[in-house]
Amino acid sequence: MPFLGPVLVLLFFVSRFYDKALVTLPSFDGAPSTPSSSESPEPEKAEKPDRPPQEVGHPIAGYTEGAYDEIFSVSTPDKKYFKIVFDKKQSINPNAIPHPFLDDTWVIVSQLQRSDVKNSVWFAELVCNAAFKDGNLSCVEAPSILPLTKTPGGEKCREKLAYFQLSVGPHDARVFYGPTTPYVIYGSTSQFTCFGEWMMDFRLMMDWGLELFDKEQFRLPTEIQRPKPYGVVEKNFFVFWDKNEELYGHYDIAPNRAFAQLSNDGSVGPDLAPKTAASDEKCMAKYFPKLDPETESIHQATNSLSITLCKRSDPACKPDDSNTFIMTIFQHKKWYNWHGVYEPYVMLFQQTAPFAVHGISTKPIWISGRGKPHEWVGANVGGKDQTQMFYVTSISWKKHGQKYHGYIDDVMFVLFGIEDADTGGIDVTAGDLVKGLGLCAS
Repeated sequence: MPFLGPVLVLLFFVSRFYDKALVTLPSFDGAPSTPSSSESPEPEKAEKPDRPPQEVGHPIAGYTEGAYDEIFSVSTPDKKYFKIVFDKKQSINPNAIPHPFLDDTWVIVSQLQRSDVKNSVWFAELVCNAAFKDGNLSCVEAPSILPLTKTPGGEKCREKLAYFQLSVGPHDARVFYGPTTPYVIYGSTSQFTCFGEWMMDFRLMMDWGLELFDKEQFRLPTEIQRPKPYGVVEKNFFVFWDKNEELYGHYDIAPNRAFAQLSNDGSVGPDLAPKTAASDEKCMAKYFPKLDPETESIHQATNSLSITLCKRSDPACKPDDSNTFIMTIFQHKKWYNWHGVYEPYVMLFQQTAPFAVHGISTKPIWISGRGKPHEWVGANVGGKDQTQMFYVTSISWKKHGQKYHGYIDDVMFVLFGIEDADTGGIDVTAGDLVKGLGLCAS
């Protein structure tokens, strides 16, 4: 009996600090658990020689066993992704944020994919209130068109890109919450180059209800400027807010980061990325996938969120600069046989200047239900031996009332387009999304 006291104390500290290790920073290199004493041990088996990972389909754009971190839905019976349904309209590149007032309802937005008009130059975003029905996130009424029209500019679209001058309406919108306000960013003709990105207060786009607003903050479509040089076609910008809720634009992740402080009129300060370039490039060289420059590239993909790497349910969890970071998803694009494959990776960076990269997924994320080679049916015959194209476009907190910031035990939406023909999403615990993170400091 005298020995029992120290054992209990030891068990207390082990359980206490083991839990802290998982909470303060998610387990990045998960190990199999050992059976408890109440479990019957398995009979010893002869050691099997190591076998190489099984590869299916295309040698580069196919599926390799063990090469992904798979995420699973917390709500669907089979743990796979759910469809997003805009009535009978075909759309791509979806977004979802919690409705400001209606319970169990989300605002969903997606790019209208098809037009019945020959040689149409008109682009539009569908929007509706949506709820879960029959396993899908579906519009509760017929979707309407997001009221975004043609923007100024386009005169710099010349030669092969001259057709951009004719473009009417938004391209590939991203709808997301900031710390207090929802916004939309979308592509359209530019005043500074051929094609750029515009930002607006999303509450003006639909029946949002009465809220206080600042008339100086994106009440009109505002072009997001960037530090020079401009590309001819700029896209996939995202914005982020620092610890003090100051706004920044993030323009590129690869081959080099580019980001700057952003004003309400769309103007920007100098590029801040050189201040962290040395450490960022070292981290990216360690964790970024190796690219074939002829057929592969890295793209920014989603909006940003703020995440604290401990549990909301833990009373000891207090957000600070050591555990709270800006999160976004970028994608590794592969293009073979006229078929695109996109592999998503999570990236975290500091919430305070100089905003250095903190960690990057060591493996791409595999969304449960995504088709492996020869498991899915698509219009593109060239892609049959490749994995199904999931293009991640949006991340958001699922819970109503939650906007920009969350914790690792909060549930998130990750939304994506499917083969340029459909839309889907998955609700996952945030900790599952960042569990495979490789730290830059390690």
